[in-house]
Amino acid sequence: MKILLIGATGFIGPFVVRELVRQGHETAVFHRGNAKPDLPDRVQQIFGDRQQLGDHGEEFRRFAPEVIVDCILSSGRQARAAMQTFRGLAQRVVALSSGDVYRACGILNGTETGALQPVPLTEDSELRRSGNVYPPETLHMLRGVFPWLDEEYDKIPVERAVMGDPELPGTVLRLPMVYGPGDPLHRLFPYIKRMDEDRPAILLQEDAARWRGPRGFVENVAAAVALAAVSELAAGRIFNVTEQPAVSEKEWVERIGEVVGWPGKVLPIPKDATPAHIRVPYNCEQDWAMSSDRIRAELGYAEPVDQRAALERTIAWERAHPPQFAPQQFDYAAEDEAIEIQSRRR
Repeated sequence: MKILLIGATGFIGPFVVRELVRQGHETAVFHRGNAKPDLPDRVQQIFGDRQQLGDHGEEFRRFAPEVIVDCILSSGRQARAAMQTFRGLAQRVVALSSGDVYRACGILNGTETGALQPVPLTEDSELRRSGNVYPPETLHMLRGVFPWLDEEYDKIPVERAVMGDPELPGTVLRLPMVYGPGDPLHRLFPYIKRMDEDRPAILLQEDAARWRGPRGFVENVAAAVALAAVSELAAGRIFNVTEQPAVSEKEWVERIGEVVGWPGKVLPIPKDATPAHIRVPYNCEQDWAMSSDRIRAELGYAEPVDQRAALERTIAWERAHPPQFAPQQFDYAAEDEAIEIQSRRR
């Protein structure tokens, strides 16, 4: 097949491109040229800004893609422009969305109120009622890490535009929290650093220790995207992509510790005793666990990389590429005091 990817030069995209090339598909990537992704030589690169997508119609027609994989859709406005650009040219658009479309995510982040949502979340679970996905400070932080996010960021109107076009079929993939080599959020780093520095315990706020969320290793998520791109059965369908079953944050840290070979323990403590630098503001009574039964049943998806190997690769990358951090993020004196208080209480 001939597949055009929009973006695909950041965290997940290059893995998708390499998987498609491995399968023998002719692949092109449209991007600004700012990043220097490690892409196979045979991949065609088309340079431009997605905000001016329509200006590149002639280049797109020359490549003549059958499927578009849009990795960086941020808003309904962008999605409508993409559908207009590729209508009559491509046969299908695959959009990378997020599990943050679910109402459970709004309740978790405190942008919505109401009863807790049942989990695991399926593709038919209730969506957010508010366009405010995250609190302003969280969205500001995310936009600093992911420059393609715009001020209108909301994946719900993205999905509606992609799935609602009568002439151009769509596919939507709702992604989890993705970890692995290249993770710009360095999700595992705070735990690995403490383990490598022989901390006796890693503290977790009690409700956060119980919380369950969706996770996916970057190579496995990329495999799901590539599968959906080439499968005709994916047309008109929405799929969650996530490891399952979801484990609690405490279990997750323990699994990391097992791979690292860390002899310490994970210690849940009451919120009022949790040091300020590791306290979390979320409503952790709302789990965010997702089900990926649909993509497994309908497309035959299975993770090509098992979790232990995924953690080994991620840990090696995190150690080789530590992020910049403020010293107060690792206030071990405060953590030692909290550990001591907890030991006396027990």
